[in-house]
Amino acid sequence: MARPPLLQLSGIRLGFGGDPVFEDLDLVIQPGDRVALVGRNGSGKSTLMKVMAGLVEADEGQRTTAPSTSVGYMQQEPDLSGFPTLGDFAASDLPPEDAWRIEMAASGLKLKPETSTEKASGGERRRAALVKLLAEAPELMLLDEPTNHLDIEAIGWLEAHLTDAQAAYVLISHDRTFLSKLTRATLWIDRGTVRRQGRGFADFEAWRDKVWEDEDVARHKLDRKIKAEARWAVEGISARRKRNMGRVRALGELRKNREEMIRRPDTAAMTLEAGTQSGKRVIEAKGISKNFEERVILKPFDLRVLRGDRVAFVGPNGVGKTTVLKMLTGELAPDTGTVTHGTNLELAVFDQNRAQLDPDLSLWDSLTGDPSMRVSGRADQVMVRGTPRHVVGYLKEFLFNENQARSPVHSLSGGERARLLLARIMARESNLLVLDEPTNDLDIETLDLLQEVLSDYPGTVLLVSHDRDFIDRVATSTVAMEGDGRAVVYAGGWSDYQAQRKEAPAAPSKPTPSPKAVSKPAKQAKATPSAREGLSFTEAHRLKELPGQIERLEAEIDTLEAFLSDPELFTKEPAKFQKASEALVERQAALSAAEEDWLTLEDKAASAT
Repeated sequence: MARPPLLQLSGIRLGFGGDPVFEDLDLVIQPGDRVALVGRNGSGKSTLMKVMAGLVEADEGQRTTAPSTSVGYMQQEPDLSGFPTLGDFAASDLPPEDAWRIEMAASGLKLKPETSTEKASGGERRRAALVKLLAEAPELMLLDEPTNHLDIEAIGWLEAHLTDAQAAYVLISHDRTFLSKLTRATLWIDRGTVRRQGRGFADFEAWRDKVWEDEDVARHKLDRKIKAEARWAVEGISARRKRNMGRVRALGELRKNREEMIRRPDTAAMTLEAGTQSGKRVIEAKGISKNFEERVILKPFDLRVLRGDRVAFVGPNGVGKTTVLKMLTGELAPDTGTVTHGTNLELAVFDQNRAQLDPDLSLWDSLTGDPSMRVSGRADQVMVRGTPRHVVGYLKEFLFNENQARSPVHSLSGGERARLLLARIMARESNLLVLDEPTNDLDIETLDLLQEVLSDYPGTVLLVSHDRDFIDRVATSTVAMEGDGRAVVYAGGWSDYQAQRKEAPAAPSKPTPSPKAVSKPAKQAKATPSAREGLSFTEAHRLKELPGQIERLEAEIDTLEAFLSDPELFTKEPAKFQKASEALVERQAALSAAEEDWLTLEDKAASAT
């Protein structure tokens, strides 16, 4: 018997005083659905998700959930009042016997549950909300930008967790790789219409382009028909008045239909121009290192950056990527070694904290108050790459309307703040561009445009990002900050770095690992390129996925064993002890099965070579 939908929206209409955000919206989420929710910044993605969560009530229509269905929503700005620590907040709606789930999710997302809510950063608060949702494990998860403020390692953990999850979920994210790996259907909000495609995000762009191409063809045909009918109306009216007046009315309907065709939203008019050409050698770092008290940020490290290079810096949050950028640009002195800059450098910086933007200033004052953009004697103009421009006209190029010009910066969304900072940077000429987390909060179309602009930029780029797809598209080399002060330079982007890092000597033709040593050879098998002759497509895919699954299960077992090691747990919290014990047995059985699968498939692959 087919299960009823987890969630159904019927005839939803919602507006906030102007044109409706949604009108006559119907939507169904089935058990097992894995849906990407995409659309331009400001299109209503977060609003729709709040309607789905029941947090925003529609003006018309009905929201229905299946009986006893649990729906969880990841809050972007959770209310932590009344909770001493982030762990207390995350565990607030969880039965005591399931508290171990908090520790497991917090470990994967690199959250310290003991952190005081008063001292927690915005990123830590969001991660606490995500930990809370994952620990509660509802049947339907609504995840609004879950990868923001996560480093690549934590994104990988979340990706693996959601891959194995039994729950249905809807995802909003700007991370193409994350969406492509996880989703099997796509909801696209486009000019107030929600369209659904029964394929994941990997097929979204081809689908979107086809929709737009069909619209262009239909618009062109309609324009030609209107032109022909208008010519007839002027030249061809004859005595058969009644029939002809009907044709005139039809012409009026055609014109009305043409007016109602909604114009596609514009993209930002981004342009980067290099001023004076820099010398061929832009930065030469020799033996630079940095310690903060007992903590080693960077061991002696050499790097040469040449004109036109695009160098990406990757690694976990807090490993020191921004510190290294500051040393390379001269903002921070290294403890040892030297940094030499080439000639004629003109630097522009995009900082991850948007610290260059005063939240209390208006957008207008943020531009006119920048000394590099100020036009003497003209309070309504800014200097853009040597040419005076009206403030509002320039803001419109970055998709801000006239009403926003006098609004304070703190009223902007994360994506809008990123666009405003890009507007400031792109107003000046530069030949060395430093981008520290530029991709956070930007929609996919703006990311596409930024990538194209960087590809055409004749200067040099230093980039920090956790967006794997963006790094692949932009970087010519990657500096991996691997912890304990180690930094290694790899050629190419993220995928090239992964391939080079995982290269290993060829495995023996007939491996005979023991079950106790399965996880290590499993990781080697994952890293070693192989044709995998003799395996079906499904078996080859399974063999590729097993090492990661084994690693996750081992980590979960370690966490549970540590939790159960408390000698007083059984007497003080018997229900919690029982729940964790059952989870441990379940994961040990799953690990044994995964190891057996790996041995079987690896032997089969090896015997076919």
